[in-house]
Amino acid sequence: MKDNRIILTLDAGGTNFLFSAMQDGKEIVPPVHLSTDSSNLDVCINQLKTGFKKVIEQLDKAPSAISFAFPGPADYPKGIIGDLCNFPCFCGGVPLGPILEEEFGIPVYINNDGDLFAYGEALMGSLPQVNARLEAMGSNKRFHNLIGVTFGTGYGCGVVIDGNLLQGDNSAGGDIWCVRNKKYPELIVEESVSIRAVKRVYAERSGDTSERTPKDIFDIAEGLIPGNQEAARASFAELGEIAADALTNAITLVDGIVAIGGGLSGAAKYILPALVDELNGSLGKFDGSRFPRLEVKAYNLNDESIWEEFARGKETEIAIPGTDRKVIYDSMKRIGVMTTQLKTSQSIAMGAYVYALNQLDKQK
Repeated sequence: MKDNRIILTLDAGGTNFLFSAMQDGKEIVPPVHLSTDSSNLDVCINQLKTGFKKVIEQLDKAPSAISFAFPGPADYPKGIIGDLCNFPCFCGGVPLGPILEEEFGIPVYINNDGDLFAYGEALMGSLPQVNARLEAMGSNKRFHNLIGVTFGTGYGCGVVIDGNLLQGDNSAGGDIWCVRNKKYPELIVEESVSIRAVKRVYAERSGDTSERTPKDIFDIAEGLIPGNQEAARASFAELGEIAADALTNAITLVDGIVAIGGGLSGAAKYILPALVDELNGSLGKFDGSRFPRLEVKAYNLNDESIWEEFARGKETEIAIPGTDRKVIYDSMKRIGVMTTQLKTSQSIAMGAYVYALNQLDKQK
């Protein structure tokens, strides 16, 4: 992506900040790492200012904007950060965007990380990759919409419809984390779609009360270290099943490709089969009849063996009465689910970068 404007970026964690800058669609300076105190607002703000200043010192021209992801809740259009569990110093609302605009004299754009992940995947990741492969395979099918979800500390989500990021009137568009939990209806779905969920389910199924990380549990599933292999695999499969139950609601409304990222996506070989099976499940009526859960069929695009069927669909030629013309009709409604081919952080950074460029263009 060619564009000479420079956008400052930030990867904001609860204990560390990672600052950088992008131009022409790529990172152009060595990242600046700074620790922070998430309980002290003055220290946190000063570290943000210091980090961006250190990046600017490495540039040969002035940046055009700052754009980054920050965990919600927030009023993102106004740049106001609300009550955050991992940034307690922001409780009560802090106008972070305006603070940085005053300091640097350039526009500041802040968004949810799930939204920016989806935006990056729609512009530079899964969506164009799927369409390029369909074209190469001679398929007429093309996709224009994408749901991006992240499995990690929580259940993140963002939605992009025909190139436009869905933000909502309250900066809450696509927030799937608080949907009802299939297994525990009184709980939010994130209680079963998160790192803590994988650890809890493994402990419940195995009886192993030792402290296990998701990486440990994955290695057990792979047979690389001792442990209950069946319980390890089941802990990831349960995450996929319950994530999909909530995801069906989003797919019904959006009807597009699903891209999956986040730290737990590395266990996709155990998550995706259960997730896609749930998407392709059924619901019934009082008369006993059953119907597919979705109007579309979901395909696991991480599985190379299904690509020919996915690309081919059910295309036929239909004659237009009274003419010698024909049109192609594909009667197979379908979507694909896949893990990102980029690092999740790369998709988020790309989403932040392109979002800033688009906003600057709108202001011209």
